[in-house]
Amino acid sequence: MRNKLSIMVTVPVVLSLLAGCSGGTPQANETKPASTPASTQKPAEAAKAPEPAKTGKATVQFWHSLGGKNLEYMDGLIKRFNESHKDIEVVGTYQGSYDETVTKLQQAIAAKKGPDITMLERAYVEFFADADVLEDLTPHLKSSNLSEDIFVPGFMGHSTFNKKLVSLPLNRSTPIMHVNKTLLDEKGLAIPTTWDELQKVSEALVVKENGQYKRYGMTMPYDTWYPIAMISQAGGKFFSDDKKTVGFADNGVGLRVFKFLKDLQSSGALYYPPAKDSGEITNQMFIDGKVGVFYQSTGNIGSFSGIVKFNYVTAFLPKDKAFANPTGGANVAMLSSAADKKAAWEFMRWMETDPQGGLQFIMQSGYLPFTKAMVESKEIKDLWAKEPNRKTAYDQLQYAVDTNKSVAWPEVNKEFLSATEAIMYDSKDIQTTLSTFKKETDRILSK
Repeated sequence: MRNKLSIMVTVPVVLSLLAGCSGGTPQANETKPASTPASTQKPAEAAKAPEPAKTGKATVQFWHSLGGKNLEYMDGLIKRFNESHKDIEVVGTYQGSYDETVTKLQQAIAAKKGPDITMLERAYVEFFADADVLEDLTPHLKSSNLSEDIFVPGFMGHSTFNKKLVSLPLNRSTPIMHVNKTLLDEKGLAIPTTWDELQKVSEALVVKENGQYKRYGMTMPYDTWYPIAMISQAGGKFFSDDKKTVGFADNGVGLRVFKFLKDLQSSGALYYPPAKDSGEITNQMFIDGKVGVFYQSTGNIGSFSGIVKFNYVTAFLPKDKAFANPTGGANVAMLSSAADKKAAWEFMRWMETDPQGGLQFIMQSGYLPFTKAMVESKEIKDLWAKEPNRKTAYDQLQYAVDTNKSVAWPEVNKEFLSATEAIMYDSKDIQTTLSTFKKETDRILSK
């Protein structure tokens, strides 16, 4: 049995070892700030929230991980709430990346100085729920005559723990295939829908001159997100159903995934970037037309649409045995220690359901709509008519599957990153590497 309180002392070490990934940490250009707010402090030190004016209002402290333009959008959301609620003041505080927020949250909870509401990267929800520090939101939903049915099902995979509703979706995304259709059209190629088609298209797009690659077929950031997607596409699961081991290391699924990637890499069809700044590197390659097919977050659709000089389209991640994709981004949760739960819930309810709340944020930021009412709204329908690439991202949610759901995910993710590095960078034997990974994961899961 894992010690529920061990979360408060062990995870900062684990998180410091993780690379940026939407399997567990933020995706490049998604929540990473374009510029860091001047008030942000060092990662290990929780940014102190501004002191609210003493007006007799209920004060709600809200920690989040939205920087750059998304920080502006969230500040606007909070301002709209405060202006429409004269008895509540929400104080929003940017706490850095997803991982930095998690580390600060642990320290604050241990010191009994946690916020009332916090943003959590969706894969870390179970981690905190297991420590009994997250509020069960079901009674709050019922008090507002709401139910879980109002949310898009594809985003609810990380919202429950032990039959309790402990978080709600907010800034959510999925990986998707971004395509330079101009390059494909020049070669008479169709957008790939299967792995076999992906291999043929990627190999056909390669341009090599004087021993140097001038253009690659496809690329993806250094990240566990994309191999996890491919594991599901090949018919596997990241964790076994009983959560006692992994579900792809010794049944041929992991071998197929990484052999497919290595074969593409060896032919120049796949550019696999260095770990450092991999998102920025691959984003720029796609913008510059140096790659035709790009696995990246849906959170990049808005930025690409505004700057690329070619016919840009999005498409589902290609299937092997089936279409499948994990979700990413973050949820919001109320801490069970919240000082005024009624006021905290009112902010969450408004943010999730009021047209002036989450809907406006989604329209501005480019994240995916997370309630059925948003999907049916005139605003979203008009947006999709104008920018069909965004609708593709939503339509792909019908194939959303999250099989990396575990209290032990942060530790296991570290090991999976190490295995990915050994295979993709060092060309270590795939099956031997996966067997070593499985052995270490089994040890972690047995704690």
